[in-house]
Amino acid sequence: MTDRLHPALIAFAVLVYFFLMGPLVIVIGAALSDTGYLTFPPQGLTLHWFERIFEMSAFRRTMVTSFQVATVSTCCALLIGIPTAYALNRYRVQLPGWLSTLFVLPVLIPEIVLGFSLLRSIQVGVGLPVVSTLIIGHTLLVLPYAVRVISASLASFDFSIEEAAVSLGSPPIKTFFTIVLPNVRAGVIAAFILAFITSINDVSISLFLTGPGISTLPIQILAHVEQFFDPVIASVSVLLMVLTVIVMAVVERTLGLTFLAK
Repeated sequence: MTDRLHPALIAFAVLVYFFLMGPLVIVIGAALSDTGYLTFPPQGLTLHWFERIFEMSAFRRTMVTSFQVATVSTCCALLIGIPTAYALNRYRVQLPGWLSTLFVLPVLIPEIVLGFSLLRSIQVGVGLPVVSTLIIGHTLLVLPYAVRVISASLASFDFSIEEAAVSLGSPPIKTFFTIVLPNVRAGVIAAFILAFITSINDVSISLFLTGPGISTLPIQILAHVEQFFDPVIASVSVLLMVLTVIVMAVVERTLGLTFLAK
């Protein structure tokens, strides 16, 4: 006998679906509106506001800066997070228990506090350039995600395989890159995606660390909203959504989402 879903459960699922998808539909509709102000439903359809994004030098410049900072800070977080996650799982008995908590502190500390601290201690105190400070701040922001996601992959890894390879004469570093790393590449890819998206959408830390002539895309969006109420902001939001979909589509085409779920 086939179990049938209760109508109330189906109605609840539909409401949740509309609750999640409703804002996306409104943003897309506002981005396509041919009016000079944000409105929904759109009074006409046009791609003018998407063209307007690339006509404005401020948006072009901040897009490049955001992608550069997100890419470099994500790579730095992975360079630190991969060996850290490996050590925390490989030597969990020898290492103190509080060490794993240390890498969660950037998440526990409010981003406003972290951004202000970096402003006072690094940008003003040490005098580092704005871009360097942004990279340091974003690296600290996404490092906990890299460590946690990769640690989750290493938790199911059998380190006796590594020990067997070393006992057969394989150098430890070669063993790590040829045996350990390929087995946790799904976690590394997932950590890269999560860290990259987190960095490119950050507002709180970037708000403190940007300077004259150097800003990120989210900060430029805030500055634009303060002066204008046109659909350009909705168009930028749609582009960010498209970027996320493209990243996930590339992962699906190359590895498959089921592979990342392993």
